[in-house]
Amino acid sequence: MKAGKGSIGEALDKPEPFTRFYLFHGADEAGSRALGQRLLAGLGKAEKFAIAAGTLKGDPAVLADEAAAMALFGGPRALWVEPAGDEIVPAVEALLDAPAVESPVVAIAGALRKSSALLKLAEGHPAALSQVSYVPEGRDADRMVVELGRREGLRIAPDVAARIAESAANNQAIAAQEVIKYALYAGATATAPCDLTHDMVDELGADSSEGNALRLGDLALAGELGALANELGRMAPSGHEAIPIARALQRRVLQLAPMRARIEQGERVDAVMASAGKALFWKDKAMIQAILSRWSAGRLAQVGERVAALEEQLIFSGAPQVAALGEELTAIARAARRRA
Repeated sequence: MKAGKGSIGEALDKPEPFTRFYLFHGADEAGSRALGQRLLAGLGKAEKFAIAAGTLKGDPAVLADEAAAMALFGGPRALWVEPAGDEIVPAVEALLDAPAVESPVVAIAGALRKSSALLKLAEGHPAALSQVSYVPEGRDADRMVVELGRREGLRIAPDVAARIAESAANNQAIAAQEVIKYALYAGATATAPCDLTHDMVDELGADSSEGNALRLGDLALAGELGALANELGRMAPSGHEAIPIARALQRRVLQLAPMRARIEQGERVDAVMASAGKALFWKDKAMIQAILSRWSAGRLAQVGERVAALEEQLIFSGAPQVAALGEELTAIARAARRRA
């Protein structure tokens, strides 16, 4: 049968013993695998026993036979078929018709057509459960991260969840790996939960390198001379990060120039900021608003040209990279203080 909206969690965390076949399908294959892993946990950390779909196509009776067999080392187990398609239908039919089984079967499929025989079988049989996985977007992606955190003992605020979802490109598998990393770092458990903060994401997150590179450019564009000098002072003498910083600043200018042009055409700053959505991290928005108030679209274009020239200089010149980068960023910061 088809899982009802909002009921899939309970069905996986407390699986019914009469359910023999689980079909997880849809465009979000990482999400389907995550559902399968959640079922294994709900079965009491069941052992995963993989069977190839080609094996079942050649001998459909294998699935029912394996499902009826006892686990070699005792304890619960689940049979896992991936990727699955209509070629396993005869094997699933034999499974559902078997007098008894010891282990349920999990099938991971990609996007299936409504006419798929496997999908119709899973949705129409009382001993089967079907769930589609869509690629999460917007608030659904944020809620996905919050739920991943809850399972690992992390309390994740909506703005932090949005940041993690974006850095993982809404991929549930990548987001889950990030959340597990944060939980280990914080020592979080289900019985001793912790709050996940932006500072922790800054230190460990997948986007931390990009965030650090952007920070220097943002400080220059905002006219923060003191903070900029402190950050430049922390750079290694070799200056290997100078070129990534210059490139990050170019990307920021390309992002901000169209936004400033819309403001000059009469749109409100807050409306332009809101339309940018997740293209801007929540923690950066106050600084970005300050930058937009200081620079015209024309002056931002000039900055872009200067930074492109700087990157070329850093690549081909033998001059110390930190000195050249610092000189240009300081000049930009001083120009920012003169406002748009």
